[in-house]
Amino acid sequence: MKRRPLLAGNWKMHNTVIDACQLAAEIGKCSAGLSDRDVLLAPPYTVLSEVAHVLQGSEVLIASQNVCWEEQGAFTGEISPAMVKSAGGSAAIIGHSERRQIFHEDNGMINKRILGALAFGLLPILCIGETLEEREGEKTYQVLEEQIRKGLAGVSSEGMKEMVVAYEPVWAIGTGKTATKEQAQEAHAFVRKLLSEMYEKDIADSVRILYGGSVKPANVDELMAQIDIDGALVGGAALNAESFCRIINFT
Repeated sequence: MKRRPLLAGNWKMHNTVIDACQLAAEIGKCSAGLSDRDVLLAPPYTVLSEVAHVLQGSEVLIASQNVCWEEQGAFTGEISPAMVKSAGGSAAIIGHSERRQIFHEDNGMINKRILGALAFGLLPILCIGETLEEREGEKTYQVLEEQIRKGLAGVSSEGMKEMVVAYEPVWAIGTGKTATKEQAQEAHAFVRKLLSEMYEKDIADSVRILYGGSVKPANVDELMAQIDIDGALVGGAALNAESFCRIINFT
């Protein structure tokens, strides 16, 4: 089954309004006319609507960097699915390693966010990945399985069709270290096999699994050549128009 590649740029806590709009405009130009892949940007909440406005009429998707499970309420500092959609977003990154490691979001909270995003019609991008200590302790697959099973608890087969998974080894995020193409492929193959045990095989075969962790112009081609890697979740390289446009236009 041929899966449509998804190239996503996570801006994290970068870019004020002017910088965000300029970068979005450049990315919009270099992604115009690409009919065989999807491009997505996840700006900070404060510029989400402005970026969506700049890219209005383009094919670039807009995501929030997290999302609450409730439509509204007393959740200081959170952003609801309804708010994301009203600002022009259609997707949400959930469970990023920085949310897990720095802000101590556990699998239970991440699962609530996944279910909330699905309930309100957002495309959830579930991030999973092991730390260096876990990899060196040969616990990679154990960690990935726990994150997937608990993160997807209660997600139906129909819901799974609306999901994206992103494998991001924590030891490769922002460190300049990248999993080899073989390491990345092995992890992606494991994830797909696990999904085929949890859901129907055709659903597992259709789910897009992205790789994240120091993706850059120099390695994107070899990563995207792997059979189970369906795209990239890009951090630092997505903050520069030239580098992200090269990633978008991988060959």
